[in-house]
Amino acid sequence: MKRRDFVQLGIATPFLSIPSWSKDSGLTNHSKNIKHSICQWCYNDTPLELLCEKAKDLGIQSIELLHANQWGIVQNKGLECAVGYANDWGLTKGFNDPNNHKELLKQYVLAIEKAFEMGIPQIICFSGNRNGISDEVGLENCAKGLDAIVALGEKYNVIITMELLNSKIDHPDYQCDSTKWGIALSEKLGSTHFKLLYDIYHMQIMEGDVIRTISNNKHYISHFHTGGVPGRNEIDETQELNYAAIISAIQSYGFSGYVAQEFIPTWENPFDALSKAIKICSV
Repeated sequence: MKRRDFVQLGIATPFLSIPSWSKDSGLTNHSKNIKHSICQWCYNDTPLELLCEKAKDLGIQSIELLHANQWGIVQNKGLECAVGYANDWGLTKGFNDPNNHKELLKQYVLAIEKAFEMGIPQIICFSGNRNGISDEVGLENCAKGLDAIVALGEKYNVIITMELLNSKIDHPDYQCDSTKWGIALSEKLGSTHFKLLYDIYHMQIMEGDVIRTISNNKHYISHFHTGGVPGRNEIDETQELNYAAIISAIQSYGFSGYVAQEFIPTWENPFDALSKAIKICSV
């Protein structure tokens, strides 16, 4: 299945809440443009239906990193799923290995079609671990494996977003571990429907200089994750990043998408910690 095979689809696309950036800079009063999301896995001990109620109480609009059979649950509760999964393979097995391409294509075709039907704007993808594959070869392999998938995303108006993860602490050997590598892949694919999920926690560990990096590369980014550094816990005064400043900068650039909390709560009541994080990010 090649990119050209999808060009003839000619399907109509429904309205999806696709994230975007304003073309203007120095804009003000963008607090209403950034929407709040949470990653379900951080609250595995809470049933999804109950998590929906907790989220709504805190003014959160989305619960994400859900599989297709979970999308309807959050939607029936009046919430969105900002980013969905296409499979349950995890992070280590991805598009940098050509042996995975045939099966990944099948999985992502089904996921994108389902996302179109249900109004899910983004499907996450991963490079996979290097496993001896050089960064240059891994980039070429990812581009080949993603080409037809991204083309389908264009037709169905679904963004394929690859997450940037740190390979220093949490995900040793993961290939897409730098903004530079992710941007190179984005430029090679040359599509507005392939973007990067900029995980602030992971990129602080790998690169730092978070606000400048986002500013210089914002049009490659479709989504954000948070997390306290060090430890991946609360994003409060116990860690080194100033999230109020980071979110304020993102707002000033005109981002209209979601910022998702992806920290592991340590407080006795995890939803008190989540409430504080939402307040910090509602600047």
